[in-house]
Amino acid sequence: MNNKSLFIGLGIVLALLVAGLVYMFVELQTSKKENREMLELQSYNQEQLEQNKDELEDEFQMLSSDLQGFSVQINNDSILKRLGEEQKRVQLLMEELRSTKATNVRRITELKAELATVRKVLTYYVAQVDSLNRVNTSLKTENVEVTRKFKQVTKVADSLAQEKEHLTEQVTRAAQLEARNISVEQQTKNGKKTSRINKTDMLKISFTIGKNITAQVGEKTVYIRIANPNNDVMFKKQTDTFHYENKDIVYSARKNFEYTGEETSQMLYWTVEETLIKGVYGVDIFIDSHLVGHKEFTLD
Repeated sequence: MNNKSLFIGLGIVLALLVAGLVYMFVELQTSKKENREMLELQSYNQEQLEQNKDELEDEFQMLSSDLQGFSVQINNDSILKRLGEEQKRVQLLMEELRSTKATNVRRITELKAELATVRKVLTYYVAQVDSLNRVNTSLKTENVEVTRKFKQVTKVADSLAQEKEHLTEQVTRAAQLEARNISVEQQTKNGKKTSRINKTDMLKISFTIGKNITAQVGEKTVYIRIANPNNDVMFKKQTDTFHYENKDIVYSARKNFEYTGEETSQMLYWTVEETLIKGVYGVDIFIDSHLVGHKEFTLD
């Protein structure tokens, strides 16, 4: 009897182990499927994204024309005012769509949802005007319903505005530039390369700013901070400062440049006016109030 119970117990344990292995295998397959789906989403064709954006812009343009055409057909001041507000809202959404990158799938989807919401509002107003033309006595009740619907739309807009603010923070992080391939070259006053610290009259700092399609293009300023082995920043004037992490800090050198979103090479020079000491120096590079690169070099 004891042996039989033992075999039964072992059988139960074995069955549980098999069930556990089956469960782990199913979970693994599910995880692989989810990974494949994520990779497919990341490789979504850029041309298709652009086409989707163009089609959405055409839909916004058609909706704007519909609102304008419908407005000239009615003579109710209250509804005309609300249609005017909806018309302005559509224009703002169109402007935002034009400035939104096609790769911003999430925001494009949200704008498409807002388009559908405005269409529903327009459909509702059409029904309201038809009802007003047929039954004038229902005007008060229908205006109350219009107000309720309008508040609903406003509430959705406020919610989307909060979501946009959150997305903006994420986009800001993604748009931060990066300085790579940083190098520091010792030069004499004639611009010749040297490795002797007592012959060093200038420091040439070269680096590459990487390509970033999400970064804002235009004129930018790069700031360089050079720290000696004692961790003291070398600078010319106490007033040479820039804003970083809620305070003003001194910089060694600065330069303005035009950023187009593509990779670009930059260089700055630091004229040595103090006595250099042997040891490990550090170079920090800042753009748009962000630390975008760091390099250590040795003078001996």
